[in-house]
Amino acid sequence: MNIKERMLLREKFYSPFATKDKESIRLIPIEEDIRPNFFRDVDRIIHSTSYTRYMDKTQVFSLKDNDNISKRMVHVQLVSKIARTIGRALSLNEDLIEAAALGHDLGHVPFGHEGERILNKISLKHNEGYFNHNVQSVRELMDIENDGEGINLSIQTLDAILCHNGELELKEYHPKKKTTEEFLQDYENCYKIEGYTKTLIPNTLEGCVVRISDIIGYIGRDIEDAIRLGNIKRDIEDAERLNLIKKEDLPKEITDIIGSTNKEIVNILIMDIINNSIDKAYLKMSDNVFNALKKLKKFNYENIYSKANTKEELTEYENMFESLFNHLLKDIKDNNTDSNIYKIFIKNKNEKYRQNTPERIAIDYIAGMTDDFFLKEYKKYEN
Repeated sequence: MNIKERMLLREKFYSPFATKDKESIRLIPIEEDIRPNFFRDVDRIIHSTSYTRYMDKTQVFSLKDNDNISKRMVHVQLVSKIARTIGRALSLNEDLIEAAALGHDLGHVPFGHEGERILNKISLKHNEGYFNHNVQSVRELMDIENDGEGINLSIQTLDAILCHNGELELKEYHPKKKTTEEFLQDYENCYKIEGYTKTLIPNTLEGCVVRISDIIGYIGRDIEDAIRLGNIKRDIEDAERLNLIKKEDLPKEITDIIGSTNKEIVNILIMDIINNSIDKAYLKMSDNVFNALKKLKKFNYENIYSKANTKEELTEYENMFESLFNHLLKDIKDNNTDSNIYKIFIKNKNEKYRQNTPERIAIDYIAGMTDDFFLKEYKKYEN
């Protein structure tokens, strides 16, 4: 028995609904080594430059001087752990789960979902299609990383990342088998058809696990971040200005079912999914837990996400994005090689990537920025 065969011994215990390593499909064949295919996807993701930038990207609360508030890096690690817990209990492919979980938010832009909303407006205004962070995550991995060559991940990993939409909760998650061509068509449709990302269904059960784990990973943690932001003295002005929640604000009809702390919420949701999904070809939640999760998500939107930024901050973000985009677009069109977009970004890209429109290149550059780097670039032009 060689080393790779040893590394694949766990497949003997897989569920019949799990994705086997031999099912992995890549657009470009690779020379195999001792690593299983999806295990190798994990390595390629964590060594990517976009993965490194997770550490300074906003989760919910932007520009808050509090080191205990979650950043995007923490969120993806939580999703990975939650998803691997469910996957191990259901005897699924943990390597595929880990790869998809760690890569699912690589396309998130500065200032979280608000930044994504603004960049979508800019993208549509300049005829570059709809902008969605899950689609940009796939674009990072296929067309931007490695000087524009991409890092050649398996289609199953890319599909799970594309279909991870944690904004949509379902009582049951049924995977939908698709060909490579169908995956690529889904990817293209996301740019062209409004709301198409909301129709996406993962092609593996592992992808379904990552999708529900995305919700579990943020739903309770965001509550604790909001409460923490209000409890720490140095943030009290923000808490009062944003009218953030206190623990006693959580509705009892929800907490009686899925708990009131992140620890309780994560554990109850995980165990409910496992207990209702064992030996099934799909994931399922019980009615009462699913309804409580929907209510909690609605509560979060009304009391946290809609208040995470003031109207003044949102207006400022819009102005900054528009201004920076216009400056970068001008630099590209003027062939200003002294600009950072050339020195840091375009200079290292291959000829194929350089064939993109100036508008798409500017969008890619902004989408890949951390919050701090975005502010530095903006201030450089404004000063």
